[in-house]
Amino acid sequence: MAVNTRRVNWRDARGAELIEFAIVLPIFLLLTAGIFDFGMMFRTYEAVTNAAREGARVGVLPTYQPADVQARVAAYMTTAGLTGPYTVTVTNGPIATPAGTFTARRVVVNYTYQFAFMGVIGAAFGGTYTTIPLTATSVMRTETQAAAP
Repeated sequence: MAVNTRRVNWRDARGAELIEFAIVLPIFLLLTAGIFDFGMMFRTYEAVTNAAREGARVGVLPTYQPADVQARVAAYMTTAGLTGPYTVTVTNGPIATPAGTFTARRVVVNYTYQFAFMGVIGAAFGGTYTTIPLTATSVMRTETQAAAP
């Protein structure tokens, strides 16, 4: 008669790595997607900030025209790969400093960033975390006044 001497060892660790991996993988993928999305959002914010700065640089020239600012911002946004809808606002106004009051041009660029991964993940759980508004402002002193003695 054959005796089955095999004992069940409940403390055997075979397969534990697979279960740990199955638990950690979704968390790791969510963290990686978040890092990617926020990195791309920060890159987009930097591009919007630079577009506002470029628009302000054109706006302070003596031959300033609002269409020139719009064209410079549009060129910068296109070069940065941002083709979504955005708005550009140009305003003139006095700025008071300890050295005196001078005229400056303010360029404000508004852009709505669309999240690639976090929006999909948030929508799967009932959230509305799909877009975020990015606003950049640049103010520069006009050159015509700076050139005067």
